[in-house]
Amino acid sequence: MTYLLDILPNLLKGAWVTLEVFAWVLVLSIPLGAALAFLMRLPFKPLKWFLTLYIWVMRGTPLLLQLIFIYYILPNVGIVLERFPAAIVAFTLNYAAYFAEIFRGGIETIPKGQYEAAKVLNFTPFQTIRYIILPQVVKIVLPSVFNEIMTLVKDSSLVYTLGIGDLLLASRTAANRDASLLPMFIAGGFYLLMIGGLTLLSKQVEKRFSNYR
Repeated sequence: MTYLLDILPNLLKGAWVTLEVFAWVLVLSIPLGAALAFLMRLPFKPLKWFLTLYIWVMRGTPLLLQLIFIYYILPNVGIVLERFPAAIVAFTLNYAAYFAEIFRGGIETIPKGQYEAAKVLNFTPFQTIRYIILPQVVKIVLPSVFNEIMTLVKDSSLVYTLGIGDLLLASRTAANRDASLLPMFIAGGFYLLMIGGLTLLSKQVEKRFSNYR
């Protein structure tokens, strides 16, 4: 118990950093992914080709490689980011690509007749998205979105490769210093708690949106 009390402050500090990374990426990547999904529907082929290439690259290469590229390679061309912003940019670009594909799939399930009905009602494109398309799409994609969010919680541990003192780095440091696996198991418990909380939240959110049928 004494040992647990000794290492707990550093683990909690690392958990807070993990939550910071998670929150920033979530707030930035979901709106960006949704915006990209709608932009891909525009009848401007160069934009669609560019976005398709971007999504292909982000989904087709490891997130770890993207972190290394942004933090270690971009400075060679004059783009220098601190560790934390570099991690946020890499995670946001990566997860926005996944969310874009999720939202695109949801948008394509909406019958074309609803777009035509919106035109008859003289809805602007923004009003059509806001009041007709988005509520239905959100309900459709919620399970997939929450699956990605839960993956994000675990993927956030990759920031330790940039030397950011997250939960995993704090637990590994304590484990190596004290020759004990207990810090790693405690860190695993923290991740389980976060995933459990998100699971409960997802059920409540899906229930809230169940009125859109």
